[in-house]
Amino acid sequence: MTSATRPPAPSPPEYDGTSPFPTAEAGAPPTPGRRIYVTITGIIVVAPFVGLAVAIPLLWGSVVGPLDLVLLAVFYAVSGLGVTVGFHRGLTHGSYTAAPALRIALAVAGSLSFQGDVIDWVATHRRHHAFTDRPGDPHSPYRYGTGLRAQLRGLVHSHIGWLFGDDPTSHQRYAPDLLADPGIRAVDRAFPVLCAVTLALPFALGWAIGGSWVTGLTALLWAGFIRIALLHHVTWSVNSLCHVIGERPFRTRRHDRATNLWPLALLSFGESWHNLHHADPTCARHGVDRGQLDVSAALIRLFERAGWVWNVRWPDPARLAARRIEAG
Repeated sequence: MTSATRPPAPSPPEYDGTSPFPTAEAGAPPTPGRRIYVTITGIIVVAPFVGLAVAIPLLWGSVVGPLDLVLLAVFYAVSGLGVTVGFHRGLTHGSYTAAPALRIALAVAGSLSFQGDVIDWVATHRRHHAFTDRPGDPHSPYRYGTGLRAQLRGLVHSHIGWLFGDDPTSHQRYAPDLLADPGIRAVDRAFPVLCAVTLALPFALGWAIGGSWVTGLTALLWAGFIRIALLHHVTWSVNSLCHVIGERPFRTRRHDRATNLWPLALLSFGESWHNLHHADPTCARHGVDRGQLDVSAALIRLFERAGWVWNVRWPDPARLAARRIEAG
C-alpha cells in the first residue's frame, strides 16, 4: 500500500475533562541537551534549600535582625514584581507597552527570582494558556485525572514535578517575538550571571551595612535563600492550588479550572486572582472586584502615570460583565 492510498491515522479522542492526559510522547528518552537543562533546573530548585541547610547550623542561635527582614522584603518585592509585572503581564500577555529601558529592567528583575531564563518562562506560560488543564498544558494538576489520588499526584506535578519532566516548550513557536528582541535575548543569556548576582547582592549589602561577614551571611540566608524559596513556592502555588481550590466568578474556556485564591493575593502581588486572569488574559489588573488587592496592577498604574508604559489594557466593564457567572 502506497502512502497515497494508506488511510490516515485515527485522530486522538477528544479530551473529556476527567481522563488522564495521553503520555505516549513521554516514552522517548530525553536528549542530552534536555538532560543538561533538567540538571540545571534541579540545581536552581535545590540550591536555596541546600543554602538553608548549610547556613542555619552556622548561624544557629543568631536572632534575625531588622536589616535581614528589610533586605528580604526589598529583594522579594523587586524580584517578585519583576516576574508578575515584567515576565507575566508585560512580556507574556502584552498587557501594556513599556519603554525599552523599563522592559529590560523588569526582565532583569524577574531573572533575579531564580525561576529560569526569561524566554523559556514566557514560552512555557503562553503554552499553559494555549492548553489550560487539557493535554498540552505543561503543569496542569489534572494531568493524571480527577480522582482523589490522581488529584494529589497532579498537585505535586503542577507545583514542582513538571520542572523535571522531558516536555520542553518550543521557543520558536511560543516566543518568536522575544527571540527577535536583542535586549531580551541578552537578558536571557545573562541568566546564570543574574543568579549569582541575586545571591551576592544580599551578602554584600548585609556586610556593608552591618559591618561584618556574619551580617553578610544572615542577609544571604534571609534575603537570598529564604526569599528565593518563598517566592518559588508562591509562584508554583498559583500553578497548582489556583487551579484546584478557590472561587470561579468568571467564565473561562472549556476545561480551564483557574480559581481565585485570596490568601495568596498579597504574597503573589495579585497573581492569585487567577480566575479573572484566565477569563481575560491580557487584562493588566487581575483583582477586579472590591477588596481584591493587586499590587502588580498598582505598580503598572504608577508606571503609566510616569509615562513609562502606555496602551495599558485596563478592565473593561462590558467585557467583565460578559464573562461573569451569575450567582444562583
